[in-house]
Amino acid sequence: MEDRRSAKRFQMNLPVELQGPAGSAESATAQTRDVSFRGLYFEIDGEVEAGSPIEFILILPKEVTLAKDVRVRCAGRVVRVDKKDATKDAEGRVGVAAEIEQYEFMPPDS
Repeated sequence: MEDRRSAKRFQMNLPVELQGPAGSAESATAQTRDVSFRGLYFEIDGEVEAGSPIEFILILPKEVTLAKDVRVRCAGRVVRVDKKDATKDAEGRVGVAAEIEQYEFMPPDS
């Protein structure tokens, strides 16, 4: 099978804060499985549909930045949802691949 990725992926377990729809107080946390400059893959509890917009804050820890933790606000689109077999993932999580369309580095105190 040919790998169609246009950017190299790095296996990294980074914290992600998922933002709910605009105007909503909903949010969730997740851990990445891998990241690239164009996208990421993470697992979450709940439902999400391929093609839907997504907003999240990716936290780059000081071990990665070699300085302080850096928070990056990202907006993008879900490109794939991997529904897990309940026998493989007792926690009922789904895998989400999302592309990053925009990002901005957040001020240290936000």
